[in-house]
Amino acid sequence: MENVLKYYDFSDFSEDQSNTFSGNEIAFTELNSEHFLIFEKKTDSYNLYVSRFLSKKEVGVKPPEILELLVENYDKSIPEHRIILRKYLH
Repeated sequence: MENVLKYYDFSDFSEDQSNTFSGNEIAFTELNSEHFLIFEKKTDSYNLYVSRFLSKKEVGVKPPEILELLVENYDKSIPEHRIILRKYLH
């Protein structure tokens, strides 16, 4: 998973302060100035979301304006999961 995060330039994981992700750690990458992909790190799984915030500074601090779950239990070995991620980043 570390390679996926580095390849797509995700931030380091940090604790979610917005209570949107139940205090789990999140990492994000910027799609544009208001839209972001977020990986939520649960105990031993990752969920991938697309979200909208007013600015990058709000990610993990304030609740998002829009949040959509794209992939539950992301697994880089599953082609459909990789395709969804690439769809947003290429």
